[in-house]
Amino acid sequence: MSKDGSSDRRNFLKSLAGITAGLMIPYRGFSMGGTGLSSRDRLGEKLSLRKLGNTGEKVTMLGLGGYHIGWTTEKEAQATIEAALEGGVRFFDNAESYSDGLSEKRYGKYLIPKYREEIFLMTKTYSTDANTARKHLEGSLRRLNTDVIDLWQVHTLQTPGDVDKRIDNGVLDVVEEAKKSGKVRYVGFTGHNNPYAHKRMLERTEASFFDTCQFPVNVLDAGAQDSFINTLMQRLMERNTGVLAMKTLADGRFFNKKVQQGEVIWDTNNPVVPGQINIEEALSFAWSLPISVLITGAENPQLLREKVNMAKRFEKMSEKERNALVEKVADINNPKDVEYYKNV
Repeated sequence: MSKDGSSDRRNFLKSLAGITAGLMIPYRGFSMGGTGLSSRDRLGEKLSLRKLGNTGEKVTMLGLGGYHIGWTTEKEAQATIEAALEGGVRFFDNAESYSDGLSEKRYGKYLIPKYREEIFLMTKTYSTDANTARKHLEGSLRRLNTDVIDLWQVHTLQTPGDVDKRIDNGVLDVVEEAKKSGKVRYVGFTGHNNPYAHKRMLERTEASFFDTCQFPVNVLDAGAQDSFINTLMQRLMERNTGVLAMKTLADGRFFNKKVQQGEVIWDTNNPVVPGQINIEEALSFAWSLPISVLITGAENPQLLREKVNMAKRFEKMSEKERNALVEKVADINNPKDVEYYKNV
């Protein structure tokens, strides 16, 4: 990485230094602005709350990802959901495509019946045309066992051309219909492949159309040539759009191996974690940027509790600390192997 590139990263991270403070809400029993918001509900103490863009909602700084809920066992799925609630998590992510709808069904079985009023529920559609989007929405409502989805997102944008195709095929018309009908309260879009797809979506929509945007936020991305953070974060802050962080550990590739249901999915000899930074530093880096919620995947209660404890210990990193982490991983040999999901 050139010296000029390092300077650009430092200047960018410095420009974000004061923003996260405005997102945070004091943790112990009272909130900013005299609203009287409590950090407790009938289930117990919630994790620290952050503002969700311009929605007026306050969401927990940690959210449970739905993907792992579908491919783990039924017993572990239920236990992980309950561990999240016990740990103060109130944001729950999902998508209609996860395990062919099984992830949503498990939320509908173990989460919604008892805890719907206490949680913020999000799911997504990967549809590329209007008819499919409508089918996905009705299917998600049915599987999730709810009449209203708090946040419905256009899922996994691939390229700028993909964005154009979805818009031309009426997907955003269905999104707008869903919000007007009351079936969804807020809308957003996601993707992990290409930051310029997200940029195109912002260019083609009014600032008030989307409430949220979800993308990879991690220390390696911050120093990448095609960085989601550098491409999008400032634009989203100017729109007051809520940022949902995913892949803060690069889908696990900050480690040297990923095992799913007993099968080694991938193995790399050059992990970022451990060796250069640890997991808590990686998560704290993301939490120290202006994100509303960090969504973590966990297939068992132990992994979830680990992240909950890190959230409870979190202290915002200084500009100097953030820059030091970015520089630590700037010269790794295989950034494309680590952030394998990018197509740029």
